[in-house]
Parts: sequence; C-alpha cells; structure tokens
Amino acid sequence: MKIKKLCGVLLSAVMTASLLTACGNNAANGSAETTEAIVEKASPKVTVDGTKFIVDGKELIINGVNTPWQNWNEFGTDSFEPDFWDSHFADLHAIGVNSVRVWVNCDSIISIKLKPSGQVSEVVEKHWTDVDKLFELAEKHQIYLMPTLLSFDHCKNGRYVDRWRAVVTDDTAMQSYIDSYVKPFAERYGSNPYLLGIDLMNEPDWVIENAECGRLPKENLSEFFAKCTAAIHETNPDALVTVGMGMVKYNSDNEKYMGNIVSDEVMKSYAGDNARLDFYSVHYYDWMRSYMGCPFDMSPTDFGLDGTKPAFLGEFGLGSDQTYEYAYENTLANGWNGSMMWCSNNGAEHADVWADLEVATKKVESLYPDKVYPLGKN
Repeated sequence: MKIKKLCGVLLSAVMTASLLTACGNNAANGSAETTEAIVEKASPKVTVDGTKFIVDGKELIINGVNTPWQNWNEFGTDSFEPDFWDSHFADLHAIGVNSVRVWVNCDSIISIKLKPSGQVSEVVEKHWTDVDKLFELAEKHQIYLMPTLLSFDHCKNGRYVDRWRAVVTDDTAMQSYIDSYVKPFAERYGSNPYLLGIDLMNEPDWVIENAECGRLPKENLSEFFAKCTAAIHETNPDALVTVGMGMVKYNSDNEKYMGNIVSDEVMKSYAGDNARLDFYSVHYYDWMRSYMGCPFDMSPTDFGLDGTKPAFLGEFGLGSDQTYEYAYENTLANGWNGSMMWCSNNGAEHADVWADLEVATKKVESLYPDKVYPLGKN
C-alpha cells in the first residue's frame, strides 16, 4: 500500500513537472508570439495630436534631412537610381536620421504631362513605380518620407511656365491637376506607414515675390493649397499634408508679416472644413536672421507661427557662427518638433557636410532615442 502510494506520488510529481514544463514552454512561446503580434500591430504610421507627432501612442520628433534629388526630375525617367537611394537611406539611418524630404517633381512636364491649357493629359506610369520604390526603400531603412510635389521652379520663366502657372491660377487646370495627380497620390501613399506628410510645394513665397516666377497673387496660391488639402483629406483621411513655406512671413499673422496664407481660416474660406494643413514646415536661412529672427533661438510662436499645430524646420541652412549640432539641439529645446537640414547629398550640388551632420543627428538620437524611434531602431 505504501509502495502504491509512493508510486502515485512520484507519478503525480512527474506529471506536474511535465505539465509545468509544458506550460512554461507554451508561456514562453506564447510570450514570443504575443510580442511578435504586438510588434506587428504597432504601426509606424504618423498621426497628429495637438502640437505633437504621434506614433503608436508615443511622441515622434523629426531628426531629418533634405535629400531633395539625386538627379533632377528623376522620378519617372531613366535617371532614377534605386541603388543610390538604398545606400543613402542606409547611411542616414546609421547616423540616427529618421525622416527625409524628397522632391518627386522638380520643374518639368516629363512625369506629369500638361496640355497647353495646363490640364493634365497623363501621369506616366514610371513615375508611380519609381515613387513606389522610394517608399519601399524608406520602409526598409526606417525612414519617414516627406515627398514634395511641386516647387516655385515650376513657375519660373521657361518653355512650359504658362502651363504650370495655369495649374495654380486657372480653375479648370487646377482641378485637372488635383483629380489626375493629387488625389491619386493621396490614395496611393496616404496610408503608407512611412509617409510623414505630403508637401504640396517648395517655397511658394517666390512665386509671389519674384518676377521670374510670375509674381502671382497670393490668393491664387491660398486657393490652390486649400483645394489640394481638401482633396487629400477627403480622398484619404490618413494622409497628413503641409506646405514648405520659404519664409515665416507668409506663414504668420504677426502684424509685421504678410499674413498666414495657409491658415485654417483662409483655407476653409476657399474649400471648406477639410481644407487645412496638418503641420507647419517653414524654412529658414541665415539671411533671414536680421529680419525675422533665428528659430534656433526662438519658439515656434516667438518666430511667428500660431502654435496650433506641430511645427518643424522643413529646410534650413546655417550662419557662419552656427553648427548643425547647435541647430538640431536648439530647435528641439525651444519647442519645435525637429528640423531637416539642406542637404545631405552631393547629387543635389551641395558641399560635403556629412561629418558635421553625423555629430548633430547622432547627438539628437542619443538624447531622445525613444522619440527618434518610438517603436525602436531596427
């Protein structure tokens, strides 16, 4: 009887041990599976909450650069070089850069073909496949993209200038561009997890101010941006949108400036409640310092912005007494959401500044690792 009881105890112990081991293994496997599932569910998609960028409930700061082009007007032509973008994104990721601004159109009608009236006749398929590839490489290297759709260069005197000026002044041409390009762009990329935001135009200020760009009325540009933003938000509510203003004086209602031509009030007056920017991405160069102050030493509101949206320097250059480390650190310390220097590659005809850039972006990554990579760095 004692022997049977002892055997029973031993058998029970063995079964319990086996059960615990199995449970432990299952728990471990379950934990791994659960962790994997959580990682899969944690989307890198950027949203906005008040004046912050958010990724999966955590704040994102912009530790970015401009890599505006490797070859001018490359997306949709044989000059697009995927190997360059793959290698350059890898190099940027290694130094802590998490976001890049790229001009997907520079000034031509090669990819977006326009009739003499300014209406779109075709968007070439290779343009879409090249931009598809750019997003694929950005995701591979954990880079958020801010594609810039147009520039003041489109309105500069040249062979096709009347067509591009019509896009921002003529209702029929404007709507054709929106229907044929802006909406398809938002539909195709608006929900992409590595879209930071669509930048509608690089420095439209010069279209207003410079004779070679037509000196078009600022009201035309406000209407154009309003209708584009409304179309983007209506086509794909996941898409964020901005305008890369060259000077804060057109992005501010400060009494000493020209008025915020992309304010909610102005935009909605042209195209309703969906006409709005989701964030500000004003530019800065040192020649502005004596007129407008320096954003490295000022908060967004002190610089002239209204303080209602996330705001970062979408493009900037330095003064002779400044460093990239100073600029990147100070913008964050003064309440900006980050910055993007001009520019990271020599293909865009820029002197080699890589060593100084590396010091700056690595420093930001070391100070704010969880905000540069809210989901962790791959």
